[in-house]
Amino acid sequence: MNNRIVGLVIAVAVMLAGAGWLLPTQRALQQQVQDLQTETTVLRQQAQAAGDYVSIANLQASYGFYVDKSHWDDAADLFTADASLEIAGRGVFKGQDRIREYLHSLGELEYGRLYNHMQLQPVIHVADDGNTAKARWRSFIQVGHLGKEARWGEATYENEYAKQDGVWRISNLHSYITFYVEYDQGWNKGAVAMPQQKENLAPDAATTVKYGAFPDVFVPPYHYKNPVTGK
Repeated sequence: MNNRIVGLVIAVAVMLAGAGWLLPTQRALQQQVQDLQTETTVLRQQAQAAGDYVSIANLQASYGFYVDKSHWDDAADLFTADASLEIAGRGVFKGQDRIREYLHSLGELEYGRLYNHMQLQPVIHVADDGNTAKARWRSFIQVGHLGKEARWGEATYENEYAKQDGVWRISNLHSYITFYVEYDQGWNKGAVAMPQQKENLAPDAATTVKYGAFPDVFVPPYHYKNPVTGK
């Protein structure tokens, strides 16, 4: 009797399968596979974006440490061959070789000299293709020379980056000086004039944005929209 029942069940199942009754289950399984594949793709993209964020943050932080200690060649090596650099009112320097020349013109680390440029407050956006990125930073500056000067400063960066052979590099560094003041006077008693073109080193192009630092009011342009309102 049991064998007859089992046989009947098998026969009914075969007939149902032949009639297409099991297709909905197959379609459901196929949809689950597609959903998993889509989710895997999204997770891979998110993981890559997270890795790119860390790499860009480390790249910019490395630039700050190299500048602090006058490691100009190390700093210049962080740029693409066709990169550009613009700091304060000193004009635009184009190409890695010219950037290297500009950096070396800033002088070398010596006894009694302080030149800190801390890279803070990053807002990083990597392009969908994962090959370019933009970021906004705040550089807190301490400049000093024993017995001569001591100054506070702040610069807002709006930078661009490019991934070449799997490695992120700086493709455009634009530093907007927002204030530069004497340490012993502070910002309540005025400010030091914003750095202008160096006498012994002409830029490749004029300053792209003309503005004034504190006490003038200037907000460096944002590369991104408000993350909440989209404005």
